[in-house]
Amino acid sequence: MTSFQQARIDLGSQLRQLREAARLSGKELAEQLRWQPSKVSRLENARQTATEDDVVVWAQAVRASPDTTDELIRQAIALLERHDDWKQRHRSGLAALQEDVRDLEARTKLFRVFEPGIIVGLLQTSEYARHVFRKVKRLYSAADQIDAAVRVRMQRQEILYDRTRTFRFVVSESTLRTLLAPPEVMRGQLDRLLAVSTLPNVEFGVIPFEAEFPSNPVNGFWIYNDSMVGVATMTKDLVLRDPDDIAFYVRAFDDFAKVAEFEESGREVIIRILHDYRKQTPH
Repeated sequence: MTSFQQARIDLGSQLRQLREAARLSGKELAEQLRWQPSKVSRLENARQTATEDDVVVWAQAVRASPDTTDELIRQAIALLERHDDWKQRHRSGLAALQEDVRDLEARTKLFRVFEPGIIVGLLQTSEYARHVFRKVKRLYSAADQIDAAVRVRMQRQEILYDRTRTFRFVVSESTLRTLLAPPEVMRGQLDRLLAVSTLPNVEFGVIPFEAEFPSNPVNGFWIYNDSMVGVATMTKDLVLRDPDDIAFYVRAFDDFAKVAEFEESGREVIIRILHDYRKQTPH
């Protein structure tokens, strides 16, 4: 067990003790906080990392003392600022990891996402997602929860239709041509991108092969509001909250967006790739 996981277990145990001392069931606490009941269980059993917001509202609901609340916040911030071990996280289960992401997205109004190698989870079809999760399971020896993980990922996508939120996605043309699934699955995936790109609160940009990149696209990154950046590497999930780091990634995103094709011209790139996939698909 990693020190990260042990710290998450310790925090979950403290949260449970506070809930029980307040004589609240998990369901009752979830109802007070307007959470899904499963979230209380996931936090208490260390299947999900509690955020600062989570522990603040939890402490208020159970009427924890100010000192106890401050200590819980300190622990939550320390967990989120650490480099998370992806192998350990995936062993906790693919579905649990998707729940972590969904809760973060629920707190976000402005999404800015750059991905150079994989189609963004919020835009994936179930078939594409299934192929991705199979590869993740093999690479990280993840718990076999592919069906559940796909189901949660599809549920996450309901947020796209919330007009109070804004989504800006930028991908490279090579992302759309990377065969993480068979050609017939890629065709369905590109059809999905064409449809989503017409949503009024979604901007979907493609950097075509003929465009010059403003910088080396080393990693994908997600900017949540103006408060946090998530950067995924093969073995670590970096969570950046320093204002200078956030400003750096905002500038990087804007640079990539400037050379991307959006709206009709972006869809033309997708249609061109879709035509190539059709030629690869047996009739």
